[in-house]
Amino acid sequence: MDLPVMPPISPMLAKSVPSIPDVGHFEPKWDGFRTIVFKDGDEIILGSRNERPMTRYFPELVEALRKNLPPKCVIDGEVVLIADNRLDFERLQQRIHPADSRVRMLAEETPASLIAFDLLGLGEDNLMDRPFSERRAALVEALAAAKAPVFVTPAVHDLARAHEWFTLLEGAGLDGVVSKPLDGVYQPNKRVMFKTKHERTADCVVAGFRWHKTAKVVGSLLLGLYDGAGRLQHVGVVASFPMARRESLVAELEPYQADLSEHPWGKGDGQEAGAGSRMPGAVSRWSAGKDLSFVPLRPELVIEVAYDYMEGDRFRHTTQFRRWRPDRDPQSCTYAQLEEPVDFDLGEILSLPQ
Repeated sequence: MDLPVMPPISPMLAKSVPSIPDVGHFEPKWDGFRTIVFKDGDEIILGSRNERPMTRYFPELVEALRKNLPPKCVIDGEVVLIADNRLDFERLQQRIHPADSRVRMLAEETPASLIAFDLLGLGEDNLMDRPFSERRAALVEALAAAKAPVFVTPAVHDLARAHEWFTLLEGAGLDGVVSKPLDGVYQPNKRVMFKTKHERTADCVVAGFRWHKTAKVVGSLLLGLYDGAGRLQHVGVVASFPMARRESLVAELEPYQADLSEHPWGKGDGQEAGAGSRMPGAVSRWSAGKDLSFVPLRPELVIEVAYDYMEGDRFRHTTQFRRWRPDRDPQSCTYAQLEEPVDFDLGEILSLPQ
């Protein structure tokens, strides 16, 4: 492989901001695997954010990139999986599997797509030191004839339209807006772009905690919501506490400690992930080797947390602490309180102007 930008390279990153800054260029925030594509003729490498190649996990995408990209190029983008006109990150995760036969079966059943949003190299030219406005124009021109599953991300330049996107596009599985300064050069591993993500709040039952990995203090609180059948389901964790607060929580939670055999999650240890119940002791290929043991608590405490969005029946990311809710009945903490974004067809997004 002989390219003006050679692997491995870390992608340029975005810092979180509470509101959309008026910097002149706005794109949907895609939810997938950040990927830098290196293409030299038929040779293709898919580099991940941690600079490890992901090429073997997406054979169908490699073939599509051979057909749709220029002969020599380096493209920054996102590998996503589109199912039922929405992004489906859960299914995308399943593609990272050690068995080649499994990977190829899923490649046929749930093929991936590439959303391209930056051009680092083209032909013999290194474009990283050029302003983003030039790189974006070159990307649109270079991929003008590309067909699905290779797309150039749509974009707008008007702040009002960016606010409209922020509200509308969540219904298709997108979780916010990325703002990019038009004069910015490409800076690997630097947070020089901006991302504005959705934030909602939910009242959850505190049903356990895990110890901190480095000290005998609380590492994270385990959160639960009651489903329609009255079962307390594990939905995620909250871990945003300063060290002093982690220390004081140990004594505060001690009176609520319960015997696991009498706890709603007492049957969770050792269950196979995805067996119908979301239990904090479940194992999967993502948690292999990790200590998933927890200290069970009587489900009597309620906490308000902020979250960005749901992935299936769980919070997609670690939640943020807002306040304790002694006024809330734990049994009232159900899935019914969660906001459902208005459905939006992902196909309509991909057909928006570039």
